[in-house]
Amino acid sequence: LVKILENQSSNSDCTKRLQIMALLKQAVLAAKSMPSMSFLRVVAPATSRALSTPALRTTEVQKGASASTVLGEPMGKRNAGVSVLGCAIAMVAVGGCAQGIGQLFAALVVGMARNPSMKEDLFTYTLIGMGFLEFLAIVVILIAGLLLYSE
Repeated sequence: LVKILENQSSNSDCTKRLQIMALLKQAVLAAKSMPSMSFLRVVAPATSRALSTPALRTTEVQKGASASTVLGEPMGKRNAGVSVLGCAIAMVAVGGCAQGIGQLFAALVVGMARNPSMKEDLFTYTLIGMGFLEFLAIVVILIAGLLLYSE
């Protein structure tokens, strides 16, 4: 911009300076008319909340902006890694439930091989045990989801 103005030889130095100052003033006025960052901090999380996973973002809210907070916005800095780690530790128990179901059916096969006449009773007890293990697995998955998506 300055080089273009310097190349025009018909203008005097004073005219060049006035043109540069006018262009700078226009740039400042254009920058002032842009939306402020505090407005974007309030509007952007509200519009993109449905598309983002809370466990994957870290947000920090200003302490003085209590009047402009959005409903459901976190009140402080959130460390997402802690919730992911807690969820991963809780999901280890699902592997334990799967191992328990495997051992349960292995015991069923061994029991049926030893005493085939108890086949119906052993299978009934196996299904009851499997129901308890499945209930435990479902509870663990719910707790892991609660840990992952809590704020």
